[in-house]
Amino acid sequence: MKLVCIGSGNVATHMAQAFRSAGHEILQVWSRDMDHANVLAQKIGAVAIADLEAVDVYADLYLISVKDDAISDIAAKLKDVKGLVVHTSGSTDISVLNACSRYGVLYPLQTFSIAKALDFSQVPLCVEAVNTFELKCLKDLARELSTNVYESNSEQRRSLHLAAVFASNFSNHLYHLSNLILNEQGLDFDMLKPLIMETAAKVQQEIPLSVQTGPAVRQDEQTIQRHMAMLQSKPQLSEIYKILSDSIKKTHS
Repeated sequence: MKLVCIGSGNVATHMAQAFRSAGHEILQVWSRDMDHANVLAQKIGAVAIADLEAVDVYADLYLISVKDDAISDIAAKLKDVKGLVVHTSGSTDISVLNACSRYGVLYPLQTFSIAKALDFSQVPLCVEAVNTFELKCLKDLARELSTNVYESNSEQRRSLHLAAVFASNFSNHLYHLSNLILNEQGLDFDMLKPLIMETAAKVQQEIPLSVQTGPAVRQDEQTIQRHMAMLQSKPQLSEIYKILSDSIKKTHS
């Protein structure tokens, strides 16, 4: 299969490399930043293009992997292509591609960083298409990349994306805040890593509700008040601590 990659960021890079590893040919890479397009194109043996008017209209698949608010404009510029046009967004409705004659969604439920390799075969891929024929094509294609392929509509995918923000993006921000607290006392974030690993390991076997620990689930008010006092000069952290502790207490009451 011949592909055109629209985008050159974290998701685009990992997906393009996964397609190439599966034996598919990436013809072109487009990006608003030509330097970025060149970097990805060199990695995957493609040609970087600066203008979507130069896109090969006879490719089999057009992979749009750009920020969400740019998808609609790009789709409008691909309305004359012959192949299947898909976006990789978790929170964007499939209808944003309706300027194209053939379209669908191929959403990888994972956090990506260009510099960090990962096993793409384990990445959950969520597919949606405008009709059953395109859906079958996307499912077959997705199964070449990953062992975890799911059919999900736009509403389900939005919920997945929202859940992913809580589970990954918010958690990572909390790691950052934890690091700031430790740094004030000259302590190393590495000390928390075994705890983080064990917490993540628990939810591989159990539902999160059943493995909750900490002062809030124990209703340990003295410890909670000591923590709040420590955060008195940090109103933003204090608010986050209170909101999360109250949520845990209410959930386990």
